[in-house]
Amino acid sequence: MPKVGIEAKRRRSLIDATVDAIHERGYSDVTMAQIAKRAGVSGGLVHHYFGSKDQLLAATMRHLLTELGRAIRDSLARAGTPRERISAIIEGNFSVDQFQPAVIAAWLAFYVQSRTTESNSRLLRVYAARLASNLTVNLRAFMSQQEARRVAEGTASMIDGVWIRQALSDAQTDREAAIALVEDYVETQIAAHSRSDADL
Repeated sequence: MPKVGIEAKRRRSLIDATVDAIHERGYSDVTMAQIAKRAGVSGGLVHHYFGSKDQLLAATMRHLLTELGRAIRDSLARAGTPRERISAIIEGNFSVDQFQPAVIAAWLAFYVQSRTTESNSRLLRVYAARLASNLTVNLRAFMSQQEARRVAEGTASMIDGVWIRQALSDAQTDREAAIALVEDYVETQIAAHSRSDADL
């Protein structure tokens, strides 16, 4: 196998090991050596590829964000109307590969580390801005720009809140219930604006 292929495989293996190790031990307690052992590589190789634990977490989050973006795009490809696109964005944020205990634990670590690590903070800002923008564009079909922005922020907060509550819970993940919770908020907001427009 070409060297590039081996390196890509090792990096992916280390990222997968990071997600599992954070889920099992928590970000603060896990070490680079433990991650390396879980991935079946030397500790020196982890440092060679990523430099530090914070950089490894940032690489892990870039990978998860890429996967999240792909899930949302796949969902959007099946949507036609603005309302369907809103649902697609919500569904994509709770994709089967993302909304599972190990990945949820990694996301929680990402949120915490973003408060003190600039690279993680920047990744989080990009993710949040893209989510709010995509929701706002489609909510404009039902309300003013200003209200669409407000409802988009509320929807994004609901999505993040469901993830955080799941991370802090021992309950089994239920993506259908999570999607329904956010959809209920969106539908209530759209209905409220439809009534307001009808009263004008």
